[in-house]
Amino acid sequence: MSYRTLKEEIKVLELGLPPVEGDGFIGGRLDPSEASLVLIPVPWEATVSYGEGTALAPDAMRLSSHQLDVETFHYIKPYIAGIAMLETDKSLLKLSHKARKKALKVIVALEKEKTNKKALKFVNEASNTLNKSVYEKSIEQINKGKFVAIVGGDHSSPLGLIKALSDTQTEAFGILHVDAHHDLRKAYEGFTYSHASIFYNAMNECDKISNLVQFGIRDYSSEEANRMKEYGVKGACLYDTDMQAQLSSGKSLEDVFAPYINQLPKNVYLSIDIDGLEPLNCSNTGTPVPSGLRYGELEHLIFMVVKSGRNIIGFDLCEVGDSVDGWDANVGARVLYQLCGALLASQGKIDFK
Repeated sequence: MSYRTLKEEIKVLELGLPPVEGDGFIGGRLDPSEASLVLIPVPWEATVSYGEGTALAPDAMRLSSHQLDVETFHYIKPYIAGIAMLETDKSLLKLSHKARKKALKVIVALEKEKTNKKALKFVNEASNTLNKSVYEKSIEQINKGKFVAIVGGDHSSPLGLIKALSDTQTEAFGILHVDAHHDLRKAYEGFTYSHASIFYNAMNECDKISNLVQFGIRDYSSEEANRMKEYGVKGACLYDTDMQAQLSSGKSLEDVFAPYINQLPKNVYLSIDIDGLEPLNCSNTGTPVPSGLRYGELEHLIFMVVKSGRNIIGFDLCEVGDSVDGWDANVGARVLYQLCGALLASQGKIDFK
């Protein structure tokens, strides 16, 4: 890709010309060295437990973003701060395909009450390679003074970034997590770094995480529910059923969301699994679940974090599915741009209203 300077980038984006296929996110070609925010695509889905396709999501969202208009209601011209999406690491995609084949062998063995140790070892080693790759890419950008976000991929994708932030932040940070699932299982199906274990691993391996606040959870195991209770003040969850009941009783979004946002510290990492939304927005995600947040409710939740004066230090968007009509990628690209605007606004890089 031939890069543009930030001045050139702003000029091109404000002309509103149709992007070409090789362009980056929102039709950009910004030199990452001039960006405030660097998006790292992670084409990974080794341990998904139901539907496949999320490994293709980063490139699908990049292409879908070409038909987004770049102005937003809350965030004033996010693109002027500089947003660059790195090129997809094809070696990770290749490894994901290999690990997925091995993971299926592990799952088949489990269904027969057996263990395929050789295949399991391969998947766990591949996941270590993934984590190391994402960590190193994240650290490189953080050391250059960039904000970093992960575009998944399944929900195991961002652990390397969360670790990098834990190793480089001077203060503790909280995690705001939107999902249909807790993702608190220990080594789900034997996979140490399963997509269903991301926050079990993050909470155990990242010293700077102060607490985990979850929204939209509606499909979970007793193991996970008990683990959330064991976290005590370090864990809080607005279950979807509770959220829907409060909204049905006449409470506003502000009233429902605020008590949970108020539990977060000054610095916040956002982790968004697209299946936290209603399935009509993400019908091809790996594990769709009825109910969930509406698109506008998620948008408002993110904006409430910005309005509260908290600093968004990083984020991830994961589990966007692959669909023939491109709907999932269309929704995913819009959520991604909202997240970009929110981080940049919270850090004073752009204005908001």
